[in-house]
Amino acid sequence: MGETLFLAHRVPFPPDRGDKIRSHHLLRALVKRGPVHVGTFGETKTDLAQKSALAALARTHALIERKKPLALAGAEAVLKRKPVSLTAFDDAAMHRYVAKTLGNHRIETIFVFSGQMAQYVPDSFTGRVIVDLCDVDSAKFEAYADAGRRVWLNRREGRLLAREEERIAARADRVLLISGHEVELFTSRLVDPGAATCLALGNGIDAQIFDPQTVARQQDLDEGEDPQLVFTGQMDYAPNVAAAQWLIDNVMPDLRRVYSRARLHVVGRAPVPALTRRHGENGVRVWGEVPDVRPFLKSADLVVAPLLIARGVQNKVLEAMAMARPVVLTPGAATGIEARDGCHFAIAPAEGAAMLARITGLLGDPPRAEAMGQAARKFVIDEMSWESVERALSEILACAGAPHDAP
Repeated sequence: MGETLFLAHRVPFPPDRGDKIRSHHLLRALVKRGPVHVGTFGETKTDLAQKSALAALARTHALIERKKPLALAGAEAVLKRKPVSLTAFDDAAMHRYVAKTLGNHRIETIFVFSGQMAQYVPDSFTGRVIVDLCDVDSAKFEAYADAGRRVWLNRREGRLLAREEERIAARADRVLLISGHEVELFTSRLVDPGAATCLALGNGIDAQIFDPQTVARQQDLDEGEDPQLVFTGQMDYAPNVAAAQWLIDNVMPDLRRVYSRARLHVVGRAPVPALTRRHGENGVRVWGEVPDVRPFLKSADLVVAPLLIARGVQNKVLEAMAMARPVVLTPGAATGIEARDGCHFAIAPAEGAAMLARITGLLGDPPRAEAMGQAARKFVIDEMSWESVERALSEILACAGAPHDAP
């Protein structure tokens, strides 16, 4: 495939959250095909300590600290009439790295991971451009506004991101999205859908790492007398926060009328104050960041994922399924996972009584819950391995054709 410039908004190491897991595996797949140069950002000390990991894979790399305050990014965005999420990742050092790499190396393909990084593809570049948007960010911000969150700001962000997505669709040789549903949504929002070539490239799961046979149990959950429910995720991410709060308000009070000592364990880094304040309420325990989420999944009687706003494939769901746990989730959280309701997981609408019914139905029938967990693990092994994603990516790259002339 020649040499590739891989641009990612977050450093793909360590692969410990949804977007970094996907970019990590895509980067490894590209390295197998030829030399790769990597331009990416880091925000935390852990991120910025990944230079050696990048150096082990990349021919050259730039790991740039992203430290522009959100308030400054917002002010710049207003002045420039750009989306805040693009302005936050607009960095002169990254522009210099891209220009230097294109000038010094025979770059045939620029692979962009996440829409924030498409701004770094020069108009003059005549090679192949592949953009992995994962999901439709403009629709996500519109959903935030519809839910009453920062309505003016989110409406503005959705509108301007839709304009950027239109530009990306026309500029890229291929636009990748995480599911067929996201492809349909993306193309339906384009003024000129014929200008875009959009394809679905799903997520995978490493079922050897997420294997209940190789993981110890979490003793704190084993000590519970009644059912132990687990919800995992990055707990400063708005959809996860909303889902956890919804569970606390709409499910746990009624569940504890059936099982008086039922517990909900909220597991994930950086919980916002709105969640930490709920610790101890209606059997809720907010853990924050833990060294390893797998023992919590293994020891859960049930894993719940009642996402009210969901885009793309949820890694938290795949991880729980790989750990052979029964999962109760909303339709949005099941998007892009071609599993069967009632066999591989249990889908319920975001309505308290309906969700409670699916939860208590499984809790009251342990053999059925166990069978669902085993079927879930078999499904992800057979259908959603990273090896299958890598094969699909190879086919996409092979069919992308020769580089085109830049517009």
